[in-house]
Amino acid sequence: MRRLTSLWLAGCIGIAGCSKKEEGPPHPAAELPAPEDSPAQPSGPPPGTLPREGEAAAKPPVHVVLPSDGGMVPVAQAEQEPEDAPEAAPTPPPVPPTPAPAAGAATGQPPEDVKNREWTAGNVTLKRAPGMPVTLRSVRAGQHADFDRVVFEFDGASLPGYRLEYVDKPIIKCGSGDPTTVAGKGWLQVTLTPARGHDDKGQATVAERELKPGLPVILELERTCDFEGEVTWVLGNKGPNKYRVMELHEPTRLVVDVQH
Repeated sequence: MRRLTSLWLAGCIGIAGCSKKEEGPPHPAAELPAPEDSPAQPSGPPPGTLPREGEAAAKPPVHVVLPSDGGMVPVAQAEQEPEDAPEAAPTPPPVPPTPAPAAGAATGQPPEDVKNREWTAGNVTLKRAPGMPVTLRSVRAGQHADFDRVVFEFDGASLPGYRLEYVDKPIIKCGSGDPTTVAGKGWLQVTLTPARGHDDKGQATVAERELKPGLPVILELERTCDFEGEVTWVLGNKGPNKYRVMELHEPTRLVVDVQH
């Protein structure tokens, strides 16, 4: 038996030239297809992800997927701040704007007394500290529905002090001491101080010293004084009707209303 096997091997080598060992059959598992539910290995970050930048680029790649509805998703552990990270400084509350000072406070003078805007037939006085006289630039009068109005307009932002009162005849001019005639039966005298009705050259800033506006109550206005920081005008009214006083600014004005 051994002899027959040896003869068979010798004949195979001599005839077929069998110099290489034949390979065995392939393993059955190598020919099996990949299961359908096995996930494909991505070659890069999945679509819809954010690239890592800065310090996060040195950490293991963790992709955060943004949902299409704009909602929030949990951040991976590698993206969270360390527990000992300093907290952001709180935003300081907004500083409310500083209110603008009243006109009197801005010039160092007492502000307007709102009680003077009430109707009265008595005396009205508001004193202001002596200083540079305020220049009177214009005097005008007009009619309104229930009252006549006289407006004294000044240069700059300051108003002089003032005193208003009904006076009796005779009406006296301060410079000469001479009496003057003013129409009406109620004479409302308006005294402004410190003020002046002329410029540095001595020229009058209000050319007309007598005005006759022909209003329902105010019949005449006459300047009776412009001397040593004092300016005085007298309103000749039909009678001692009630009046009120108010201060206005931009431009600077003193307004006197006399009721009908």
